[in-house]
Amino acid sequence: MLPLTLDIKDLNSNEKYFHFSQNLPTNPSSPKTIQSGNLMIWNSNSLVLFYKTFSTIYSYTKLGYIKDTNGLDKAVGFNNINITFTLGE
Repeated sequence: MLPLTLDIKDLNSNEKYFHFSQNLPTNPSSPKTIQSGNLMIWNSNSLVLFYKTFSTIYSYTKLGYIKDTNGLDKAVGFNNINITFTLGE
């Protein structure tokens, strides 16, 4: 599916999400703590990028993460944004 550009929405002032019309392959687990920069799938069809660290009771499938999250919250802001995902090296 990559590269992929999505219009992602803000939720709870700590994450950005996009709902796909189809389910994605998942292997959910409960991380207990979400780390800023985590890229995960929730509920088999929602891509979520977290930009703050917090505790959670929900289960997610981890896809990847942003290595340097310094300033991530300011970069993504609290509004909806377009973001492009590509494969890294």
